[in-house]
Amino acid sequence: MRVAVLYFRNGSEKVKKIASHLARGIESQGHQVALIDAETDSDAKLTIYEYILVGTTSDSFFSSKISGKVSDFLNNAGRVSGTKCYAFIVKNGLFVTKSLHILMKSMEKEGMFLRISDVITSAEEAELIGKKLHIK
Repeated sequence: MRVAVLYFRNGSEKVKKIASHLARGIESQGHQVALIDAETDSDAKLTIYEYILVGTTSDSFFSSKISGKVSDFLNNAGRVSGTKCYAFIVKNGLFVTKSLHILMKSMEKEGMFLRISDVITSAEEAELIGKKLHIK
């Protein structure tokens, strides 16, 4: 199965590290995984992927807001409506649950079928989640 791990660094290199460990865990299940930095690959299309993981972090420690680039990217990423997906927020601050809710709302607005979501704190946890994630 073709899987995309889409991440928005939002100024944090930890997001990239966690996304790459998620991808490694998913690859261990035998899937083809593409790691997409949405801030540098802004014209990437997601239509060919059967499962999409989207992750970011909040704008600051005291904020629940996420980057507006998430909605813009998903809006211009091709047909994503009906695609099964997974949302994750990298723990950074006080309002991570609200940040995750905002991310999920952005994804559902595009018609994505959200199966599961998580707040991830470490790269090791991300790899374990990737190995156990039910993608089929």
